[in-house]
Amino acid sequence: MKALRITQYATLLFAFFLPFNTNAQELAKTTPEDVGLSSERLQYLTQTFQDYIDDEELPGATILVARKGKIAYFESFGKNDIEINVPMTKGSIFRIASQTKAIVSTGIMMLQERGKLLITDPVGKYIPAFMETKVAVSKDDGTYDIVPANRPITIRDLLTHTSGVSYGYGIAADLWEEAKIQGWYFADRDEPIQATVNRMAELPFESQPRTKFVYGYNTDILGALIEVVSGKSLDVFLKNNILDPLGMVDTHFYLPLEKRERLATVYSATENGLERAPNPGGMVGQGAYVDGPRKSFSGGAGLLSTSMDYARFLQMILNRGVFDGKRIISPKTVELMTTNHLPFPRDEGQGFGLGFSTVEDLGLRGELGSEGEFAWGGAYHSSYWVDPKEEMVVVYFTQLIPAGDIDDHGKLRALIYQAIVD
Repeated sequence: MKALRITQYATLLFAFFLPFNTNAQELAKTTPEDVGLSSERLQYLTQTFQDYIDDEELPGATILVARKGKIAYFESFGKNDIEINVPMTKGSIFRIASQTKAIVSTGIMMLQERGKLLITDPVGKYIPAFMETKVAVSKDDGTYDIVPANRPITIRDLLTHTSGVSYGYGIAADLWEEAKIQGWYFADRDEPIQATVNRMAELPFESQPRTKFVYGYNTDILGALIEVVSGKSLDVFLKNNILDPLGMVDTHFYLPLEKRERLATVYSATENGLERAPNPGGMVGQGAYVDGPRKSFSGGAGLLSTSMDYARFLQMILNRGVFDGKRIISPKTVELMTTNHLPFPRDEGQGFGLGFSTVEDLGLRGELGSEGEFAWGGAYHSSYWVDPKEEMVVVYFTQLIPAGDIDDHGKLRALIYQAIVD
């Protein structure tokens, strides 16, 4: 079985990406030079990340770089499990946390394409509890008032994180704590996502709709919305409409038992070096992704995946909605998703679309990349970006929470872009 698995991954390594109008069978093994990268310069990337492992700043990681529809670089570093000396592999499975958001946002856009909803619709049209929501407003004496929202939140508000809903730690944190809804981790919840989301609607949000970028449960609400509109549980909808068509065979909310040995271990950066996170340990822990209740499908942070699987999804987006001859969404939908929708700055040089951050001004951001790039990351220190100008997809997976002051994200970006020579 293990030999078969290794063979399958070796085959997939050079066969799963395809240019816009090419059959997968026609793809041959590529070198970095074939797509305008320097093998010699990529050695700086390899050595830097091996140094992180040797210096015990990272437990393990995988880095995948695809350019012009082909894999140019795919390496694994360190250990899946340090204590029992299990190596990290290209087939390791990771908790991708908020990288779930882009996939679920794509699911919402598919429902719009099928005439099942409009993203301008109020959420309350489908989940009545959200037709009239509330907002907490701080007072000078440290208390707060609760006032009605000035309008119903829309699906677009959720996609852009402008609904005002946080992760429950803001102005009215006491009420969110009392409701037992705080933080992004849902894997141990013994209730379906719709039940949790309906209880959220009764709690005060952080701001009036479309007045601030507030990162929080927006995409969990979208996941519940998909269930209501499609009539299918979120896991089934994503499997049927995105995961299976893209060949994302190792992407799950809860891991099949036969794959548990491939799940990377979570570590934490501490004053004493890397320490194994507790089991299950909640947000800062191994999580209940294997042995949990398997009831809560968190659209905001619930999926597990591999570098290979997630790169297939991103390559589909880069290909303007198509992959391996299968059309997932339309080019115009991709254009809308990767365009900045915020009427106010989110961060220097950056905006936010429908599920992705966007780069609007490269100089203001001050990092290597391109305007038009879109990206996001996950709580376990994973990251990804897509650069349409360079026809490039980057997936970086590790399992480190908290990550401390490690500078791997910045160096990853610098060392990939310095390797472009065409």
